[in-house]
Amino acid sequence: MRKITPVYSGSDATPVLNDIKVSEGQKDFLLLGPAGPERELSILPSPFVSSSSIKDVFDPQKSLPVLIGCGLGHALAEITAWLEQHVGPEFHLAVVDKEEDIQQISGVRERYSHFRNIVWIDGADTKSALATLSKWQLEYGGLAFFPIVNTSYLRLDREYYSAIREALVSSAAVDFWGKARYQKFQDKSPRILLITSKYFLIGEIEAACQRMGIEYQLLKLPDDELSLDAYLMQLMQAVISFKPDFAMTINHLGVDREGVLQDFLSKIRLPFASWFVDNPHLILYHYDNLTSPWTAIFTWDADNLPMLRQMGFEHVFYLPLGTDHLRFVPPADINALRKQYGQWISDVSFVGNSMLYKVRKRLEDIVPPKLMTDAYPAVAAGFAESDERSVSVYLQKHHPEQYRAFVELETMERQLGYEAMLTWEATLQYRLGCVEQTLSFNPLIVGDQGWFELLENTPHKWRYFHELTYYTDLPNFYPLSNINFNCTSKQMKGAVNQRIFDVPAAGAFVLTDWREQIENLFEPGKEVICFHSPDEIPELIKHYLKHPKERQKVIQAARKRVLSHHCYENRLQTIIDTMRSTFGV
Repeated sequence: MRKITPVYSGSDATPVLNDIKVSEGQKDFLLLGPAGPERELSILPSPFVSSSSIKDVFDPQKSLPVLIGCGLGHALAEITAWLEQHVGPEFHLAVVDKEEDIQQISGVRERYSHFRNIVWIDGADTKSALATLSKWQLEYGGLAFFPIVNTSYLRLDREYYSAIREALVSSAAVDFWGKARYQKFQDKSPRILLITSKYFLIGEIEAACQRMGIEYQLLKLPDDELSLDAYLMQLMQAVISFKPDFAMTINHLGVDREGVLQDFLSKIRLPFASWFVDNPHLILYHYDNLTSPWTAIFTWDADNLPMLRQMGFEHVFYLPLGTDHLRFVPPADINALRKQYGQWISDVSFVGNSMLYKVRKRLEDIVPPKLMTDAYPAVAAGFAESDERSVSVYLQKHHPEQYRAFVELETMERQLGYEAMLTWEATLQYRLGCVEQTLSFNPLIVGDQGWFELLENTPHKWRYFHELTYYTDLPNFYPLSNINFNCTSKQMKGAVNQRIFDVPAAGAFVLTDWREQIENLFEPGKEVICFHSPDEIPELIKHYLKHPKERQKVIQAARKRVLSHHCYENRLQTIIDTMRSTFGV
């Protein structure tokens, strides 16, 4: 147990703090000792105590001074006075000192609290202290550390303060920021830093890298056990050791909401690719400091491009979904598959969520006023029929009273919650209307229990199966349906969903709703069969059930197109080519 005792001189009326006695176990020592303030001042480099040229040792334009141990404040007084004279009141300085008991007696921290640009670092362990220093360094563009060590503090906690000193000295010697600004895209094959998550697409991108012989490294996302500072430290280490040409993530995962990562990548000039496969509007509102000249945004829906540009993103590109052609493959033995999964065999199947519980849960969360609650089914029906992509713009144009109530929802979270709810309700109504057109064919519906409630009063027979897993079930499910029926979410009025690629890759037939962007991906009538109106669904189903050879012809053409244009290797190559042409020298 350590005991701290102040040592005073002068009269009782006007005591002067001369030193601090530190007692720990059987050892006692004075923080300053017989030399007094001169001992603390002796730690200062010559520029702070003489008239020698500052740039001979310390350049405030290129260095970040860090005082390790503030003691009684004698050295700190000289440093701040010098910095005020040569840099001005907005100078930057960090003080690493975790000795709260000494600070209370000396009053140093309180005396210097008016200096807004002094960063006090008092983390109890070296890891947290160094992480805070790295974050502070990032704020000043990666200037080199200039450590000033109060050697008395090595006696207080040698392990802690020595580790801080060695890390800062090593950092200055290594010149991380200079090494991080290497030339990108110098080789024919790039090196990619993949920011990993549980989102399914990162696994597919990693597998595509392996098949294409592209070097990559995985960087784990921060979780409850990994702070943002520690995450940045890992990123810094990966940049120096791996030297990626660009970093990549899905749906902005791994990007902190405060924009620290974006600033870091900009300062080291590392290009960053973010591929949105969900609505970016519902994701990006969380973030500050959104845009960066070193960031490229890819979106699966071309309709998002104008909105992303309006948000200030300079580099925005269309990149549709794709498929893993080694996961979704035609069955080697269809009879064996039928024997194993007989319950999945059907003429017509539909895989999809009813959206019923999603709508109800979102209504419970946002608690909209009665005006909006009463009207949302009719408003959603109108939005489903409209060509307008934005819920808020649709409300403003066609339902001004609803729009005023929408604006008054107070928080962005409630507004976005209402937009999502209305989109889901529009999807529910549209999806139900389409599925009802299949009911005379006794379809197999795979999804949540909400379908029982939605189809409670139908006179037709239909079969139900619980939700299936994407990776293990669907590759075997699709080939067991003569017709895989698909109708797209109203979240994407012009884009196509994953099923359009997965089903033909698995050697199966898909009947889908027409979407504007589908004609850029497949040849309608030859490689994909579409309905433009739900009324067309029964006749199309009837026709293709009666003509299996026509189905097979479409399957073969669609699979050929998928294998040549719509695998993840194709998507990854597009990202690589775009990043090289955008950010390469």
